[in-house]
Amino acid sequence: MPAVDPQVTASELLRVFHHDEPYLFLGAAFTTVAILAAAFAFLRRKVDSLAVYFALFAFLYGQRLWVQAGLLETLIPPSQLFERLRSGIDFLVPIPAFLFFDAAGLLHRRGKVLGYVLGILLGSLAVATFAFGPSHSYHVINDVVVIAALVLLVIQSLLNRDRNRDFVVVRRGLLIFVAFALWDNVVGAFGRTSKIEPYGFVAFLAALGYVAARQILERDQQLNAIQKELEVARRMQLSILPGEFPHSANFRVAARYVPMTSVAGDFYDFIVADDHQAGILIADVSGHGVPAALIASMVKLAATSQRAQAADPSSFLSGMNSALQGNTQNQFVTAAYVHLNSESQELRYSAAHRLEQGDRLLLYTDGIVEATDASGKFFGQDGLSDLLRATSRLPPSDAADRIIASVEEWSVSQDDDLTVLVCDYVRTDS
Repeated sequence: MPAVDPQVTASELLRVFHHDEPYLFLGAAFTTVAILAAAFAFLRRKVDSLAVYFALFAFLYGQRLWVQAGLLETLIPPSQLFERLRSGIDFLVPIPAFLFFDAAGLLHRRGKVLGYVLGILLGSLAVATFAFGPSHSYHVINDVVVIAALVLLVIQSLLNRDRNRDFVVVRRGLLIFVAFALWDNVVGAFGRTSKIEPYGFVAFLAALGYVAARQILERDQQLNAIQKELEVARRMQLSILPGEFPHSANFRVAARYVPMTSVAGDFYDFIVADDHQAGILIADVSGHGVPAALIASMVKLAATSQRAQAADPSSFLSGMNSALQGNTQNQFVTAAYVHLNSESQELRYSAAHRLEQGDRLLLYTDGIVEATDASGKFFGQDGLSDLLRATSRLPPSDAADRIIASVEEWSVSQDDDLTVLVCDYVRTDS
């Protein structure tokens, strides 16, 4: 077996390296851009399809330049796995590009259908290549499909009079990329070799990067604006809730409110509050978020309008119902109202009950009893009753804190607003 001349081998490697040097550099640059885009999406701690598809597109294109470089072919021993990888990656590169166009809103309905059909076709070619090996017919199909799709995309972009800034930027980058890609394919059809497409991809990638960065930044700005508005709404909602129950010789009342979101639909109020009376309202608006919070504000106004009926719970709730009826869209309000009178020692709810020294009244919304643990078991009425008995010797504020803490410890996640009011009747002789 003749010996291999190391000098000739080194010269050959150096020649191949110089030939592939621009493409190796571009492959590394595209891969770096992809990694940075993916890292940016990860650091933002939320999935952004634009960043993901952009990163995947740039990564696959960069890896294709490396895998198909002559230098790598020279250094890696021949194998079926490597040949299938070199061939199959061609079919994978266009798929995230179409997904990016779709996520960026640059494809119309027909364009979306075409993109998904092409994605399925190219994905099938890639699977067939990895499973059965390279085939010239696969690449013919790929070339025809990709060129046709690019030409149609260019025609659509030229006919489209959309003045959207993103569309204009992408169209310019796409025209450069398509021109370079078509040149390579036309030259190749005549048996000549040309590989200027990667340089066109630089312009195209720069256009996509600009669109991705601008849209992500715009979405962040919109999200920040929404967060600020929600914070204002949260402060406004908290302002409609009463402060501490006024000092009373006969009643000790504590309230705790833990909304599931920034704003929510639970509500409570002290309709009357003095040494002899305590009118306590608790309400729960169906749903969550801003719509529920707006209706909770309406509940506040409805309750205020019925203050003259505070001593009669039935009339009080009936008046509220009349005021709210027809004004809550498709949402509904559940509410409970009690009136306590220390002079007559009565608690009025749906019927009159005698108040006894040391009686404790607990009002709560369904988020308390419907909290679920990891197995899906409700906290339930029994659990709340046991907890109420266990905290019977604690002052109202501590008991309310203990109830909220126990429910939060029980539940896997907070799926509803939590509101609880604890009222003690302490009889005095004054």
